[in-house]
Amino acid sequence: METRTERSGLTLAAIVDTALQMAAADGLESLTIGEVAKRLGLSKSGVFSRVGSREALQCAVVEEFDRRFKQDVLVPAMREPRGLPRLNAIMRLWLARAREVELRQGCIYSAGAFEYDDREGPVRERLLDGVMRWRAALRRAVVQAIDAGHLHAHTDAEQLVFEMDAIFTGLMRDARFLRDPRAADRAWAAWQRLLQASMPQAAPPIPSPRSR
Repeated sequence: METRTERSGLTLAAIVDTALQMAAADGLESLTIGEVAKRLGLSKSGVFSRVGSREALQCAVVEEFDRRFKQDVLVPAMREPRGLPRLNAIMRLWLARAREVELRQGCIYSAGAFEYDDREGPVRERLLDGVMRWRAALRRAVVQAIDAGHLHAHTDAEQLVFEMDAIFTGLMRDARFLRDPRAADRAWAAWQRLLQASMPQAAPPIPSPRSR
């Protein structure tokens, strides 16, 4: 028999999951305690007692998005050897998640960057922290690939991270706004081109994730 604490935990998970779906579709600013309660068939007080304020709910959504993103991309990529295998796995899994998740429901970090670029407060700070930690993880992977001799010794790690992120951002815009069905394939081709240009010597193209 479930305890009261267990039921409360399950309800909180359902609240955050529902709010995440809403935020991915319509933005973090679309979230309201009342609408989340309505979708779950709960009272507003029931939702409030578990998450607190609307701002706290928004922050909880960002944290949950961050957790799922890491679980899908960073955790499996870290099983690969340091250097190019890990770096390429990160990009492959990142673009695969974009194809399978973000292109269908939206990306909290991509949309949030525009939604909160001129706002201040805890939600912006939580978004910024997540994005910067992801950038730091990318930079570590790039530096490890340089140290292993898999990338040019003079590779600018910060520049490469910027370009990796730009590929993802371009994919999201072209796929969702321009509705280009080839956007994901173009993103992978752009990554191959960037990777080849960063290597000490020519290497054969890496197969598209779709062909695996």
